[in-house]
Amino acid sequence: MKRLESKVAIVTGAGHGIGKFYAERLASEGARVVIAELDSGATEKTVLELNSKGYKAIGIQTDVTSEASVANMVSETVKHFEKIDILVNNAAIFATIPMSRAPYDEISIDEWDLMMSVNVKGTWLVSKAVIAEMKKLRYGKIINISSSTAVKGSPSRIHYVTSKAGIIGFTKTLANEVGDYNICVNCVAPGSTLSEENPNESILKMRSDAANVRALKRVQTPDDLTGAILFFASHDSDFITGQTLVVDGGNCMH
Repeated sequence: MKRLESKVAIVTGAGHGIGKFYAERLASEGARVVIAELDSGATEKTVLELNSKGYKAIGIQTDVTSEASVANMVSETVKHFEKIDILVNNAAIFATIPMSRAPYDEISIDEWDLMMSVNVKGTWLVSKAVIAEMKKLRYGKIINISSSTAVKGSPSRIHYVTSKAGIIGFTKTLANEVGDYNICVNCVAPGSTLSEENPNESILKMRSDAANVRALKRVQTPDDLTGAILFFASHDSDFITGQTLVVDGGNCMH
């Protein structure tokens, strides 16, 4: 029997990059998967790819910064699949929606606000809406996505690092608040990952340079992360909550 047989999983931002890999790994273990993605074209393409492999997936265009959009996503999920067991809060500004890699005093206020709106407020809004359904089951697995940069710091992107540090605190606090409902809230903090669909030479160099400071000296790929997501989504982690697992090949050891 597959580890997520009969489970329903939502993965936000799953039309591109690492999110697609998260969705496919959960689907391969038997979960019915919702691709909650702002880019409707990418949503449709990802759903077609998953269904062509025999998996069960639907797509719902979702803006995680909009409470109304998130509410629609949850209601459509319940309409199609009747429940929600798993949530992966993956949607973020980073690669698909690019960010400035600039010093702290060169980042615009608008970009700072957008970063916090998507990466932090979006995680809160989606969690809040999904937990209302998980409470009915008295069961749920929420997996938030932070970054190893939030643990060790990283120059020239203070808005991104700050947002991802916020996710770690959010995870710990929410875990305490929903434990009575048997809902586990954990966090995965990836290292520098080659997730870009068409990386240029600059990106390839950046990812290769990151490999040089790891204990495991190779480029990290999305496949390196999906096992951690599956672990937190499965019954193997039923007595683990409020934790952050850094998956970066031994760059940040804490």
